[in-house]
Amino acid sequence: MATPASDPNLDRERLELALQSARLGEYEWDLVRDVVRVSERMHRVTGLPEGEWPAEGGETLYRGVHPEDRDATREKIVSAMRTEGRFEAEYRRVREDDGRTVWMRSSGLLVRDAKGKPVKVCGIVQDVTAAHAEEDRRRTLMLELDHRVKNVLAAVQALAYQTAKRTTSLDSFLATFAGRLKAMASANELLTAARWRGAAVEHLAAAELGGIAPGQTRWEGPELFLTPRAANALSLALHELVTNAVKFGALSVETGRVDVYWSETPDGGFELTWTESGGPLVTPPAHQGFGSTLLQQVTGRELNGETQVEYRPAGVRARFVAGPAAVAPRPETVPRAPVPAAAEATPVSNEPADLRGSRVLIVEDAVLLALELETGLTEAGAEVIGPAYELSEAMALLDRPIDAAVLDANLNGLSVTPVAEALAARGVPFVFATGYGDAGGAPNGFDAPIIRKPYDVTQVAAAVGGMLKGRPAP
Repeated sequence: MATPASDPNLDRERLELALQSARLGEYEWDLVRDVVRVSERMHRVTGLPEGEWPAEGGETLYRGVHPEDRDATREKIVSAMRTEGRFEAEYRRVREDDGRTVWMRSSGLLVRDAKGKPVKVCGIVQDVTAAHAEEDRRRTLMLELDHRVKNVLAAVQALAYQTAKRTTSLDSFLATFAGRLKAMASANELLTAARWRGAAVEHLAAAELGGIAPGQTRWEGPELFLTPRAANALSLALHELVTNAVKFGALSVETGRVDVYWSETPDGGFELTWTESGGPLVTPPAHQGFGSTLLQQVTGRELNGETQVEYRPAGVRARFVAGPAAVAPRPETVPRAPVPAAAEATPVSNEPADLRGSRVLIVEDAVLLALELETGLTEAGAEVIGPAYELSEAMALLDRPIDAAVLDANLNGLSVTPVAEALAARGVPFVFATGYGDAGGAPNGFDAPIIRKPYDVTQVAAAVGGMLKGRPAP
């Protein structure tokens, strides 16, 4: 059966469509006549004048290449044409029409006659400036992320060291340090929601006070956004005040109150006051711990202002004055207010969990955290299944007898949903232990408790114990 002859007009239309869709420009260099034909599309992409022009041995094409790239580009193209009969290169080009420097990707093919003599070069070009700009932005973001991660790790290291210096027992250190780390995480969550452009004072106050002593706390002030540095400092300061108020101050009794109010100052900064009332009689502390040092020395500097803490008999009063450098412009998109910590299904219990006889699956891609979970649940009496660090590992363990599970929401970029669905189908309860900041509920709508990282392993054990309470013993 004969093959139908192709329609030259249709083939040309297809080529035109392909060039247009890919935003490519085409050119042809006639080596015999030494002229270059620049198409209208080539003109739009490169700025070269449309039409037929003297090629000058290729100089017409190379002349617009950025001086810093010209020699290397010419050498690469000539070498590829000599050895392979085709080339592909990326380089900067200075447009002849408006002088802009753009990135170009060029490909070409050497055409020979019946005797093998080179007669022309057919080539296409594409403006890839946007792709290079995106790569530059990505590289900048990675450098910024690296910088921030190192700063966070340095801050955590300093926090751990200073907390350890002023605590007398391991249990006290763990409790105090975990609380401070949680405060840092809350501030970081708010900053991430605003793409690190700032965090609202109202959100910082809500994150620390929203789940504590309902009806006994109030916070009020104008919409005000802080820089990442100031937000972290204020979050830690509020955490220290909350902790002290719950242990010794106004929030240690049902009659106590805490009022937080902030206002803008004429110089563009702000002033925030923390006032406790209705609590036990206050006396100044006998010695200064790291919390006091943090409030009186660190916070003021981080806010480019000053801090005053007064231990009045009627209640502690703290005053923070911040300079204009601590205030950030209002983000284009304002994140929604955080759900108070008490609204999350994070069980808190003073009694150690009793998981004796239970079989608990751990699915967590962070090895150190998985090992910590394994130790904590084993100490509570559970038989640990896993840990599974990958989705495939977790799926392979589902044929084992399992009474409960602790699931990380994301495993190296893969959702843990298949594991959760399989467990739910079997009626096996599970808790999500996740670092994702959205406090709106369990991932993918599962009816399951959720604990936000960073957490205390005893919280996870308590959550598992709560799920198994009342269930028949295995």
